[in-house]
Amino acid sequence: MTDPSVRQIGFGLNLHREPTGASRNSRSKHDGGLNYLAELVQSISNQDAEERYRMEEADNRIPTDDTPDSSQFQDNGGKTIISWEIDDKENPYNWPRWRKTLIVITSMMTVINSTMGSALPSMAIPYMMKEWGVTAQEQLVLPISTYLMGYVFGPIIWGPLSEHIGRQMLSTGCFIMFMIWTLACALAPNWPAMLVFRFFVGTCASAPIAVVTGILADIFNDSVTRGRAMAYFMVTTVFGPLLAPIISGFCSTSIGWRWTFWIGLIFAGLTLVLAIFLPETYAPVLLSRRAAKIRKADPKAQVYAAADLEPHDMTQLVTRVLTRPIRMILTELIVTATCLYLSLVYAIFYMSFQAFPIIFQNVYGLSPGVTGLCYLPIGVGAILSLPIFFTYDHVLLRAQARGEPWSKKEEYRRVPLATLGGPLFVISLFWLGWSARSNVSFVVPMLAGIPFGGGFMLIFMALLNYITDAYEIFAASANAAASSCRSVFAVVLPLATTPMFRRLGISGACSLLGGLSLIMCVIPFIFIWKGEEIRARSKFCTALKQRKLEMEQEQERQRARAAASRGPMHDKETV
Repeated sequence: MTDPSVRQIGFGLNLHREPTGASRNSRSKHDGGLNYLAELVQSISNQDAEERYRMEEADNRIPTDDTPDSSQFQDNGGKTIISWEIDDKENPYNWPRWRKTLIVITSMMTVINSTMGSALPSMAIPYMMKEWGVTAQEQLVLPISTYLMGYVFGPIIWGPLSEHIGRQMLSTGCFIMFMIWTLACALAPNWPAMLVFRFFVGTCASAPIAVVTGILADIFNDSVTRGRAMAYFMVTTVFGPLLAPIISGFCSTSIGWRWTFWIGLIFAGLTLVLAIFLPETYAPVLLSRRAAKIRKADPKAQVYAAADLEPHDMTQLVTRVLTRPIRMILTELIVTATCLYLSLVYAIFYMSFQAFPIIFQNVYGLSPGVTGLCYLPIGVGAILSLPIFFTYDHVLLRAQARGEPWSKKEEYRRVPLATLGGPLFVISLFWLGWSARSNVSFVVPMLAGIPFGGGFMLIFMALLNYITDAYEIFAASANAAASSCRSVFAVVLPLATTPMFRRLGISGACSLLGGLSLIMCVIPFIFIWKGEEIRARSKFCTALKQRKLEMEQEQERQRARAAASRGPMHDKETV
């Protein structure tokens, strides 16, 4: 119930508290403070959503019959506000397939660099500690944890900022800084410097994780095509961490641990060749550039994009843009539940970089390089998730063509994949824990990586696609929220890996993680059961659905009018 002492005016932030008799009571003050905070957060979200959807509507505006130019209209101040024309070639939705494919490949390459960097020193850490005389075993996990701390803070900034200034400059700039800090790691003079450098590498490397989903939403209007592109993107996120232990494992025992970072830097340099040609995909920024070009050609022209007329002051940046991922975690149940599930799964994935050496080196006596190869079945499982994804996609499309009622529900588009991935992930943990014994071949626990990788990918592909489809224009912020939240878990839980395996044993520790995963895997089932009701109560989802429906209806009417106006002329030319 809303506090009666709080009055909200419109969608703004004009909240006024009037003193009441109950406010003198300490409990009432506490309740009033919580209600005031809730009203404030809701007010910011309402204002943020309303303005962002209004901008989206203006960018895609289809004018009425009395508008002379289909790509512009007049506002009340006499300014000409441009928007996309029907089938506009500069609209990212209408770019040729080869260009979109190149963008997807470039995005995948930047993500491989990012995720590979997270686990790059995994097998090199003992050699680094030996060189610098670090003896505390608790610090063994710090080079990876400090990197993931960058994953916590980076997406909160990069995701919403990319929805404010665009994708291109942010993506390229962060990637160049990622290379600079990787170079610093290769030349690190001591252990503390290495940890500081790793934090900054992780912060810059988190940009692709937060921004790429927004880029895919920018260029693919069709949810089917976007979902397939997301599937390829998600598989590449796994291969980075899987390649890293192999590189560091063999480098550390032969040419030196510093070459681990030099090889990473060489790969990043090759990726930079593609990254510097990554085009801007964010529609508001592209329209702003078009308007600026028109004003430059004709200084008297009062031509602007909708984004140019929005306030861009620091207050807006801090209160609305940068707080958007946090507000989505706190107020959007879909984002909250998704973050919790993905956080556990993601943390367990990174715990494996501590667990695999315990299992395959301590129990089976494998070398660091060969232990790195034990991660490859996880990659096999990730690849096998792709045919499962595409098979379900085909089944869904056929059901939609037949008009099956279930196929039209948002939750059935991707979420059922997680209902398969969740149990696979649970099985893999019990398989790994209870088969890792000296009297059982190391191949048996190693093969547990196949359902581990398959389940991991199906969960991520399903739920990240779900929130991307549900929050479209806020996809980068929603994914930034998920990325930051899961990175918090990935920083904290691996710190407990070695003590947990020491106290509970391999079977006990894996069983504990399997039990927690079993509890969390009910979340996709709840989404299928109650997801529509949850989205109906979401301010973001309902506003997006309404605005999108209005724009589609207006576009259809405009196309019909355009076809009717061309009809007689077309007939005359045909004759």
